[in-house]
Amino acid sequence: MGLLDRLRDLVKKDKTAGLTPDTPGLKIVAEAFDPAVADSAVLAGSPAWVSTAPAVLRHHLLLPPARLGEAASILAQDGYDLREESPDGGLTRVHAVRVQVLDALHCAQERSRMAGLAQRLGGDALGWDALQPEAPA
Repeated sequence: MGLLDRLRDLVKKDKTAGLTPDTPGLKIVAEAFDPAVADSAVLAGSPAWVSTAPAVLRHHLLLPPARLGEAASILAQDGYDLREESPDGGLTRVHAVRVQVLDALHCAQERSRMAGLAQRLGGDALGWDALQPEAPA
């Protein structure tokens, strides 16, 4: 992530202040687990996704247990929280989560970044999903 992206994220933080990964009532509005499907197509094909509203971007990763601290440190630099989910064979299933306003370019960049990080640490990036609060009825 470049300096300009970090500055944009700082400016966007005020828009996302009310939403956290632990906000009650979040539902999955988009998910991308097939690497052959473009992130832009995933977002365009998601009728529940509100493009102007912040969302919790959640990357699903499998990482070696011994490398979780390193992964958490690297991801924290860009505002991600690493949450351990469950063991899966010799690897641990984790979620890297942060709040942001989603767009196809940043989803694709982050998917690629997560794949590179997981590979360097001896794991795998499975995909991502996005969560937003349920719209009031």
